[in-house]
Amino acid sequence: MSRKLTRDEFLREIFRDYDTRGDKDHLRIVRIRVPGREVSLAHLVGSSQKEVYQTLGLHIGVHEGEDHTGDTLGFLKFTPWESTVVAADIAVKNGGVEIGFMDRFCGALILTGNHAEVRSAIEGVVAFFREELHFPVCEITES
Repeated sequence: MSRKLTRDEFLREIFRDYDTRGDKDHLRIVRIRVPGREVSLAHLVGSSQKEVYQTLGLHIGVHEGEDHTGDTLGFLKFTPWESTVVAADIAVKNGGVEIGFMDRFCGALILTGNHAEVRSAIEGVVAFFREELHFPVCEITES
């Protein structure tokens, strides 16, 4: 029976061939932020299943006990990451949506609501970033 690796052991194993300093006891991982500004993802997922929104954690915290089965989920990704705050404000003003998740440290925003409202919110966000802030924006996609 194999034992479970610790986090440090796992990382050392993965990166053992990449250590050029010869110091196997210390591993340093650096997260690099690339300057730029863009909306790199604007996607709608129609009729979410219970497993989907629970895996995303959309039923905990301030959304404790909420049932988002059948809701449309809207996913947006921004650079710089702080743009997420502006996008969330624009989204709730352009559609009757709830903010399922917002991370200003990685630029992720998840919206929930009925299909027409989530689409309206995403269209409003993308239009604002394109026309007012002059960001390069991606196409709105849907599945």
